[in-house]
Amino acid sequence: MTDSSRAIEASPPARADMIWIPGGSFTMGSDHHYPEERPSRRVSVDGFWIDRTPVTNREFARFVEATGHVTIAEIAPDPADYPGALPEYLVPASLLFVQPEGPVALAGPVTQWWSYVPGTDWRHPWGPDSSLDGLDDHPVVHVALADIEAYVAWAGASLPTEAEWEYAARGGMEDTEFAWGDELAPGGVHMANTWQGQFPTGNDLDDGWLRTSPVGHYPANGYGLYDMIGNVWEWTADWWADSAAAVAGQSKACCGARNPRGGNEGSSADRNDPLHIPRRVLKGGSHLCAPCYCRRYRPAARHAHPVDTSTSHVGFRCVIRP
Repeated sequence: MTDSSRAIEASPPARADMIWIPGGSFTMGSDHHYPEERPSRRVSVDGFWIDRTPVTNREFARFVEATGHVTIAEIAPDPADYPGALPEYLVPASLLFVQPEGPVALAGPVTQWWSYVPGTDWRHPWGPDSSLDGLDDHPVVHVALADIEAYVAWAGASLPTEAEWEYAARGGMEDTEFAWGDELAPGGVHMANTWQGQFPTGNDLDDGWLRTSPVGHYPANGYGLYDMIGNVWEWTADWWADSAAAVAGQSKACCGARNPRGGNEGSSADRNDPLHIPRRVLKGGSHLCAPCYCRRYRPAARHAHPVDTSTSHVGFRCVIRP
């Protein structure tokens, strides 16, 4: 750590419970899993402060109480923004994982286990009849990008870039599959809240959690950060792009990119989406990631997510840059 890094670390930001991550270089991405993670490449990031855990329901409630913010899931969509939408989709609602009663084809549509459920929002995370009772220390979910941007502005913070997030998630480790080593559950010990069993019909609950778990329930990584893997996906500041396209032109032959960024808003939408809704990069996987379906419980993994969409398995954490 440099002298300047020590000086910065000695002056923590006003936001409580953040950890200083000294700048450095690391290998970003992976050549061994999903195509969007390729190519692996050397990059460097400057030092930054990052939340020790995802933002919790308790913390988000403080924000709502202070600002009166109403989340996207609590507002009926404007028909002008969704031409041709059926009336049942133009009501306050959010996407909720609903476990199918019988076998389904994993190659089939995700609507087999995702439902747009009216009355589902951050206060009612598992459906309109649910509440936050006992969930104060669980990650807030059902938040779209506009909600998160309002929160980070109120907190005087930012969202991490994809590179910052991945660097922090690795906890100082290099060339390992997971944030803790090369075994998903070393010695049979679960290191993150993921799915055990046959997704999406049978969760064996070996780790005790069907949905989210309290932040900090699993071991911290090498930087002292909790829940960087599993529990909930986390929003980043980067627009989605194919990884190879995102780094094109950023690196010189002699060295890796410094503080790289992703794509651009205009080209981030799914080419098959008639509404061309921009997408951001999510990182970390969630409690729904399973060996048989979604092996994205790794620092290198990434996923594209529409900015207007809230779900029961996506949250966020903040960073502050000096």
